[in-house]
Amino acid sequence: MATRIRLARHGRKKRAFYHIVVADTRSPRDGKFIEKLGTYNPNTNPATININFDSAVTWLLKGAQPSDTARAILSYKGVMMKKHLLAGVAKGAFNEEEAEKRFIAWMESKEAQVADKKESLKKTALDAEKAALDAEKAKSAERATAIALKKSEMVDDTSNKEEGAEEVKNEENPPAQEEEKTEETTEEVKNEENPPAQEEEKTEEA
Repeated sequence: MATRIRLARHGRKKRAFYHIVVADTRSPRDGKFIEKLGTYNPNTNPATININFDSAVTWLLKGAQPSDTARAILSYKGVMMKKHLLAGVAKGAFNEEEAEKRFIAWMESKEAQVADKKESLKKTALDAEKAALDAEKAKSAERATAIALKKSEMVDDTSNKEEGAEEVKNEENPPAQEEEKTEETTEEVKNEENPPAQEEEKTEEA
């Protein structure tokens, strides 16, 4: 029976979650399967992969053909490398001890790459968060400046209106001092028209 290692889709719409399964090549994509090898969650960064390493290697050695996506996943987890080394041992190219040594070296290198990627992603996320925070601070400062400027313009406008109203009031009601001067002038004119009685008496005596 021809077997194939592939992904079986699960999860909800736009949040796909996959099972890595071994199935008959004639079975539909999400139909019956022979064995579940693990899970693959592409919704995280980096993607989360859980796999039964030994079972995956065993099925590959039996001749199971992985799909393109399954092959990439198995390669990422070192399954394809392990199968390649075991094939070399079977051909007599090197012994199992050498194969294990090479595999450990490969895994250490791969883990270092994964760690670097995670660190890079973490740094990128922190930088993005800092940039967003700085942008928000700048926006808040700009908003505060605009509000202060608007308040200042409103105060100036109110002051100008009050000054204008005061000027109009002064024009309608001139100062009391001017009224007093007018009264004094009127009194002087009156005195000139009607001289004091003392002057009249002097005229009679003459």
